[in-house]
Amino acid sequence: MQERYLERMRNGKGFIAALDQSGGSTPKALAAYGVSENDYSTEEEMFDLVHEMRTRIITAPAFDSDYILGSILFEQTTDREIEGKYTGQYLAEKKGIAPFLKVDKGLAELSNGVHKMKPIDNLSETLERANQRGMFGTKMRSVIQEANKDGIQEVVDQQFEIGKKIIDAGLVPIIEPEVDIHSADKEQSEEILKQEVKKQLDQLKKNELVILKLTIPTIANHYKELIDHPQVVRVVALSGGYSRDEANAKLKNNEGLIASFSRALSENLNVNQSDEEFNAALKEAVDSIYDASVNKNS
Repeated sequence: MQERYLERMRNGKGFIAALDQSGGSTPKALAAYGVSENDYSTEEEMFDLVHEMRTRIITAPAFDSDYILGSILFEQTTDREIEGKYTGQYLAEKKGIAPFLKVDKGLAELSNGVHKMKPIDNLSETLERANQRGMFGTKMRSVIQEANKDGIQEVVDQQFEIGKKIIDAGLVPIIEPEVDIHSADKEQSEEILKQEVKKQLDQLKKNELVILKLTIPTIANHYKELIDHPQVVRVVALSGGYSRDEANAKLKNNEGLIASFSRALSENLNVNQSDEEFNAALKEAVDSIYDASVNKNS
């Protein structure tokens, strides 16, 4: 299975759907879906509702491997079932979509202009369970807010240090050092980030492969050198707070860069929509993100 998905992730046409909102971001994701905090009273009820939302998305006809290469899942989602199968298993077996597991535990406090990841204390157990649940890879996120070279180097070093452990476990890590789209020196941060990431990529062995998830750069095709690097399976872009139309327009200007959108994928979905309305709204989102990932401006 790994080899089949590796080929699709490297050369397939499509994008990665991010369905990995965690505990902190779940209330916002539910609110955008039309479910208010008044609709649940416990964390368990909240996670039940978000799993219902994700199940509705994943089982929809538009959530199809012709358009979607992979999907990123929250850890708790991988332990839940869709139609009698674990979610990752359902994605792989029923949909032909590569499942990824979000493994980070959230962001540390701001230091040197960046948010590194909090320690992942149970990484070995998490990776073992990821393999048991049929995951193809993992994802972990840091955030860069300022063009601070020391801070950005710390973020990249931490990502690749953990990434190598993930590779050793037989999984492909999505390394996500997000640059805040509201950063006053976003362009400078992206230049430092590119150099630090390339430095780490150049040190990887031939069989050590990663996926990069990056903010759509200020300068079009800024990450082309990383896209073409032999140790990079794919470079995918986060929507980062842009609307879907904005994110798609920016994505189209970057050759070889495909989407890994979350909010931009689900922004027009609502719990009160009929199945017909829901499926139509999701199809419109999938079609537009696929188009921006595959068809580039010349």
